[in-house]
Amino acid sequence: MSIFRLSPPYLAGANHVTLQMMQVLLALVPAVVAMVYFFGYGVLVNITLAVAVALATEALMLRIRERPVKPFLSDGSAVVTAVLLALAIPPLSPWWLTTVGVVFAIVFAKHLYGGLGYNPFNPAMVGYVLLLLSFPVEMTTWLPVASMSQQPVDLLMAISYVFTGQLPGALTLDTLSGATPLDAMKTQISQFRPPEVIMNQPLFGMFSGKGWEWVNFWFLLGGIYLIYKRVISWHVPVAMIGTLFVISGIFQLIAPDLTGTPMFHLFSGATMIGAFFIATDPVSGSTTLKGRLIFGAGVGLLTFVIRVWGGYPDGVAFAVILMNMLVPLIDYYTQPRVYGAR
Repeated sequence: MSIFRLSPPYLAGANHVTLQMMQVLLALVPAVVAMVYFFGYGVLVNITLAVAVALATEALMLRIRERPVKPFLSDGSAVVTAVLLALAIPPLSPWWLTTVGVVFAIVFAKHLYGGLGYNPFNPAMVGYVLLLLSFPVEMTTWLPVASMSQQPVDLLMAISYVFTGQLPGALTLDTLSGATPLDAMKTQISQFRPPEVIMNQPLFGMFSGKGWEWVNFWFLLGGIYLIYKRVISWHVPVAMIGTLFVISGIFQLIAPDLTGTPMFHLFSGATMIGAFFIATDPVSGSTTLKGRLIFGAGVGLLTFVIRVWGGYPDGVAFAVILMNMLVPLIDYYTQPRVYGAR
């Protein structure tokens, strides 16, 4: 007579992939609301399209790889990748731009390496970098904040432009778009204008660009929520933000006309979403505590270098991917000492 016996523990853990992904999406909600408020409904159109394409591509790849569709499709990882990529591209990006970025991220940066848990690079950032290198004009055409826009873009206008490329009347995207704060700061510094003079322009707020500083603030609060819920650890965000703050502070003291203030760098561009939602990817990031500090510091340093001396206004995506390449080396040299070993 066989006796069926269960092995302990009998309680299932609550820390699984789906729950973590849902927590990440929840933490993104305040920043998404802020982006819609400042940059219009195109943000929601991007997110909706990106999620639909990501789920369809994920299902197709699972079928091709002969993997069960439902458990992998419902884990939330494809949705998080889609949302992060959608938030990183301009609000009125054409539908094909979003589609290309999401498909590339899911297929080439995720499934061709073996799927979730095997990708050495952050899929959302791989898709973003592909778009930035291939379509620089479309990827740098951002709308100004709503309070500075001469023609607010409503939901129907956003849908029309994203899917047809048409705007009502004589409006064109060029008449609606403008430079981002990072782009304006970088361009005008190259023209030998002092940063303090640049910051007095209408594009800028208290210490960063109007709208951008509030979006970054809500990403910061969302990241603190993730740390509180233990979805991510504090090591990468603190190391990245701290390094960016210190290095920009040093250069403000020794070369004040070279770059903006530390607060400008912290609350501009993709700093906060990069620190809390992208660089903290548990798959493509470092797995050791010391390694996470090194990884975060490297992202912060490279972000500053690219912003000041590189060819692009922001450098978070490139910094994350470059540090992803170093993760095996970082993990190798930061393994904790085995208990009892000398």
